Amino acid sequence: MDLQSIKNRFGIIGNSPSLNYALNVASQVSNTDLSVLINGESGVGKEVFAHIIHALSARKHNPFIAVNCGAIPEGTIDSELFGHEKGSFTGATDSRKGYFETVNGGTIFLDEIGEMPLGTQARLLRVLETGEYIRVGSSKVQKTDVRVIAATNKELLEYTSKGRFREDLYYRLNTVPIRVPALRDRKEDIILLFRKFTTDFADKYKTSSIQLTDEARTILSQYAFPGNVRELKNIAEQISVLSKDKNVNGEQLRSFLPQNNNPRLPVLAASSSAEAQSEFANEREILYKLFFDMKKDVNELKKMFFDILQNPTAAANASFSNDSNTFRELSTINNNSGFTNAATQPVILHHDASVDIQHHEDVEESLSIMDKEKELIIKALKKHRGKRRDASLDLGISERTLYRKLKEYDIEDL
Repeated sequence: MDLQSIKNRFGIIGNSPSLNYALNVASQVSNTDLSVLINGESGVGKEVFAHIIHALSARKHNPFIAVNCGAIPEGTIDSELFGHEKGSFTGATDSRKGYFETVNGGTIFLDEIGEMPLGTQARLLRVLETGEYIRVGSSKVQKTDVRVIAATNKELLEYTSKGRFREDLYYRLNTVPIRVPALRDRKEDIILLFRKFTTDFADKYKTSSIQLTDEARTILSQYAFPGNVRELKNIAEQISVLSKDKNVNGEQLRSFLPQNNNPRLPVLAASSSAEAQSEFANEREILYKLFFDMKKDVNELKKMFFDILQNPTAAANASFSNDSNTFRELSTINNNSGFTNAATQPVILHHDASVDIQHHEDVEESLSIMDKEKELIIKALKKHRGKRRDASLDLGISERTLYRKLKEYDIEDL
């Protein structure tokens, strides 16, 4: 089937070279049983490409199912994909077939494959390599003939280096990669898509079709569309329903576009929402607590050394046991340097009586809150083995705030 016929059949609008190339690859690979990995941002239409591959393949008369791996809880995804036996876990009152059994002979589309748990990834790899799987709670090996098409908006190769995705599974899925371009990378198609959407909505709502002025077309073409085709369709529907003037100019169009849209600038936009204010309040409270705790520790340290200077005799006879907060047992210092074992000798502080030790001066310490905050975040991540949710709970901040701090301090996942 030629390229234009594919576009007409599946309702694809656009003529950008990157889009045409992705469609050509999908068309060529459809007649094979090779695994396909579709990459692209959210909203670019990755599932449409999965439908194209299935519809043009020899499996077109067999079942097709789309599974969102990120929407299935980790505890049930194995059962959903591979089935389970009665009594295999709490709530398993009956045996159940999984998707790989019900779609036998057809195609399964695994969306958001990067969210799949590592244990399930190992099971999927076995299916891809041998066509074999085992139901949850069973020991019987079953066979299936299913073509797997996966999709992701993540960089899976980076996930493999961090241990979040199996490297062998990545290369098994990535037999034929297809990258669906973002809408901002095919600006020549934006007006064509907008015209198609507004025409459809005019028919749906029985109104006149929207027309854009030259200024409005320029503004629309320059908009970044972080939500890609899905966002463009939503904007077209809003204008079709809410615009009283069907001839929309630039100023009218701007009222339907989100403000301060520039995803390439790492600027934290101000937010007046209660959720954002709560997050910043929690974060500020943690910083204040950290600062005062550090200040308290510094003052206690200065007081301890001042007491030693005032009473050197008591300091010399001080106990080095663990129940005291003043001294810890000193390790043995290198005897070759002429020092004795400090743990067995009293500490003697020489004091010059001519010096007025009653007078002391508090010196303000230079303390970097940002450094301490970064140190706490790293400790929390190490403590919880890189699990952001647990680390954020331990720190007393939201998971979104923790993610922003990781980016701000350039902290790699641990």
